[in-house]
Amino acid sequence: MTPHTPRRRSAIVTGAARGIGAAVARRLAQDGLPVGVVDVREVDCAATVEAIRAAGARALAVEADVAHEAAVADAVARVAAELGPPTVLVNNAGIARAASLVDTTTEEWDRVLAVDLRGAFLAARATAPHMLDAGWGRIVTVSSVSAHGDPGRVSYASAKAGLHGLAYTLALELGPHGVTSNAIAPGFIATAMTAATARRLGRDVAEHERLAAAAIPVRRIGRPEDVAHAAAFLASAEAGFVNGQVLHVAGGPVG
Repeated sequence: MTPHTPRRRSAIVTGAARGIGAAVARRLAQDGLPVGVVDVREVDCAATVEAIRAAGARALAVEADVAHEAAVADAVARVAAELGPPTVLVNNAGIARAASLVDTTTEEWDRVLAVDLRGAFLAARATAPHMLDAGWGRIVTVSSVSAHGDPGRVSYASAKAGLHGLAYTLALELGPHGVTSNAIAPGFIATAMTAATARRLGRDVAEHERLAAAAIPVRRIGRPEDVAHAAAFLASAEAGFVNGQVLHVAGGPVG
């Protein structure tokens, strides 16, 4: 730990039971941070917590639906009490609904934006006081290349685009206080979500991944660990001059 970081601190990763969130939680733990592993069901966090503890680090499973204000506040308070003040937040919790504009119900729209966008806002608002008290903090928000537009997933794309606006604004508001805010926009990452997309399209998962890799300049699909490496950098003291940016982890140019 560098002299520029607070001595007692922890990290919170939302949506950390599996996939990208689990990889980020494990990586932050490797970097010496106690990690609050947050997901909608505490039991689902067990594998991530066990992996972190098996490596000799500290972790805490916390149940919270990030769309609910009280649940988020309680989760942050629990992490602060048991692991130390959270000065690193990785907003990763997210859901997707596959539907075009005319087929998207109001209920589906509201739920996706509640988890993906409102959840990130609530988590940032609940953790910011700890960061401001410390005079140091890192907020990393996991968005998606879908923020640039994604036909057939209008609610998801809209929520992810909103996350960019949130990240930019937090960078401007909190930057003067030693707190940075950045977003990561992954491209094709092999997760349960991409496997579900393959099944929805009637494709074998392996074939779906092969087709995706062929369209990516580095000729491979991404893994959760690719996003975790980027998140670990943005959460580090060394990234103190990186603020208000969207880092595309996509194997090639985006946009």
